[in-house]
Amino acid sequence: MTSVEHTVVHHDDEDAHLASLGYTSDYKRDMSLWGNFSLGFTYLSPVVGVYSLFAFALAAGGPPMIWAVVLAAVGQLLVALVFGEVVSQYPVSGGIYPWARRLWGRRWAWMAGWVYMVALVVTIASVSYGAGPFVAMVLGIEPSTNVTILCALALIAVVTLLNFGGTRLLGKIAFFGFAAELAGALVVGAWLLLTERHHDLGVLFDTHSVVGSGSYLPAFLTAALIGVYLYYGFEACGDVAEEVKNPRVQIPKSMRMTIYVGGFASFLITLALLLAVPDFGAVISGKDADPVTTVLQDAFGAVGFRVVLAVVLISFFSCALSLQAAASRLIYSYARDHMMPASHLLSRFSVARAVPPYALLLAAAVPAVIVIGSKVSADALTKIVSFASLGIYLGFMMVVLAALRARLKGWVPSGKFRLGVWGLPVTIAAFVYQVLAALNMAWPRTPDVPWYDNYIVVLSAFVVVGVGLVYMLAAKPYLRKDAPHGDAVRSTVDA
Repeated sequence: MTSVEHTVVHHDDEDAHLASLGYTSDYKRDMSLWGNFSLGFTYLSPVVGVYSLFAFALAAGGPPMIWAVVLAAVGQLLVALVFGEVVSQYPVSGGIYPWARRLWGRRWAWMAGWVYMVALVVTIASVSYGAGPFVAMVLGIEPSTNVTILCALALIAVVTLLNFGGTRLLGKIAFFGFAAELAGALVVGAWLLLTERHHDLGVLFDTHSVVGSGSYLPAFLTAALIGVYLYYGFEACGDVAEEVKNPRVQIPKSMRMTIYVGGFASFLITLALLLAVPDFGAVISGKDADPVTTVLQDAFGAVGFRVVLAVVLISFFSCALSLQAAASRLIYSYARDHMMPASHLLSRFSVARAVPPYALLLAAAVPAVIVIGSKVSADALTKIVSFASLGIYLGFMMVVLAALRARLKGWVPSGKFRLGVWGLPVTIAAFVYQVLAALNMAWPRTPDVPWYDNYIVVLSAFVVVGVGLVYMLAAKPYLRKDAPHGDAVRSTVDA
C-alpha cells in the first residue's frame, strides 16, 4: 500500500469513528503531529508568559518563585493526561464543550462551553493588547494608549486573515512560531547563562527576606501565579481534532509534548533571567520595575535587544493566531449543536477554505471591541481581562470533574490512549490541582483598594457564570438539538 493510499484509509477510519460519535465533518485533516503540537505550544507561549510575569513574581516571592514554574507544569501535566484520555475517545472539534457534553450532559456542557468561550475571546484581546508596547519598542515609537490599540487591532486583523487560509497554513505558521520562540528561548537563555550570570544556583532557595520575619508561604503563593498563568494552551490541540491526522493517537501525544517542551523552555528562561538579575533587592523594592528589559539590554545592547523583542513579538503573534483558531472551533462546535444565538450563521462552513468563516469573524470582532473599549477606560479592560485565566481554569475544571464523575459512575475510557489503573488517581490529583490553582488566582491580595477591585477576579467569574446561567435557564439552548450527550457511562455499560 502506498503512503497516499494509507493516508486515505486512515482518514476514512477517523471519519468513520467521528460518524459513530454522531458527526460528519467538512474539515480537512491537514494537520500533522508537529503542527498540532505547535498550535498548543504557541498558545501556551512560554516567552510571552515569562516575560510578562517575571517582574511581578520575582518582586512577590524572590528567586524561589522558579519552583512555581515546575509545580504548575506537573499539575497541568496531570490535566493533560486526563484530557488525552477524553479526546482519544471523543476526537470532536471544540474541545472543552464536546468533552463535557459526552462525559456529563447538555447543560453542563453549555456552561463549560460558555465560560471557556468568554475566557478565550478575552484572552485574545489581552494578548493582542499586550503586544502593543513591544511593537512600539521595536519600531522606536513612543508607547501610548492609541498606539497600543492600533497595534492590537492590526494584530487581530492579520491573524484573522491568516486563519482564513485554512488548516495547512495554520499548522505551518504555528510551527514557524514554535521554532522561532524555542530558538529564541534557547539562544537568550544560553547567552545569559554564559555571559550574564551574577549568582550561583543557591539563590534559587534564598527568599531575600521578601516577607521579613513572617511566613514565606503567602509570598510564594502570590509569586506562584507565574506558573498558574503559564501552562494552558495544550487543550488547543484538541480544539482542532477534526483537522488532525490520526487524532486519537496524535492529540494526546501533542498535549504531553506541549507541557514537556513548554515546561523546559519556561524553566530555562526563568532560570537564566534570575541568575542574570544584578540586584534582587532593587526588583523586590520596586526600584527596578522591569528587570527583564534591564537584563536583556545589558546582555545584548540596543540592536540585540530589538532582535530579542522581534522574537517576543513573533511569540505574541503566534499566540494570538492559535488562540483565535481554538476560539473559532469552539464557537463552531457550539453552534453546530444549536447551543448559542445565531447558530444558523455561526455553524456555516466554507468548504473552499475549510474553516468556519462566521465563527472566525466573531472570534475577531469581540476581542476588537474589547480592545477599542480600553480607549474609554483602561481600568475597564483590566477588569474584563481579569476573568480570562480563571475562566480557562474553570473550563478545565468542569471537564476534569465530569471525567471524575463519569469514572465513579463506571466510565472506562475506550480511546487509543488510556491511563489504565492510574486513571482515577490521576483524575483526582488533576482536579485537586485545578481547584487549588483557581483559589490562588481568585484570592484577594490588595486590601488597600476598594473591595470590588480586591475581589475583581471572583466578581468577574460570578458575572460571566451568572449571565450564562440566566440565559441557559431562560432560553434553554441545550434543548434545540438532540445531538449525543451524556453517553460516556451508557456506552461503557452497553459494551
